[in-house]
Amino acid sequence: MSYSIAEAARRSGLSIDTLRYYERIKLVEPPARDAAGRRAYTDDDLGWLGFLTKLRLTGMPIKRMREYASLRHHGAASAGRRKAILVDQRASVAERIAELQTCLDILDYKIDHYDQVERKVLGTGATVEGISA
Repeated sequence: MSYSIAEAARRSGLSIDTLRYYERIKLVEPPARDAAGRRAYTDDDLGWLGFLTKLRLTGMPIKRMREYASLRHHGAASAGRRKAILVDQRASVAERIAELQTCLDILDYKIDHYDQVERKVLGTGATVEGISA
């Protein structure tokens, strides 16, 4: 199956400009071209774009993504370095999750505090939302 750049953009959730940019900076190989010379993306291309999107969501810098993309062309010989890149990024993601968990704990604490304040103000234990409903 092949997809036009517009369809690849829609399916990947990336813009057409981003697809062209990724090609220009060598994050993706130039896709095959159809008889009219238009880009023709494959399911494999879309799978790679999906993986790149996940790497970006983890906060991986483009420079590191480019290194990873370059290494994949070396096959099994580069598996160790690719794994190391992913292990490092996983550690970074785990740190961010821990930071966000701390933020969530603070929000929960404050929400509980305001629940107590509302109960005291109302004197019944009902919340403002419950009264207005």
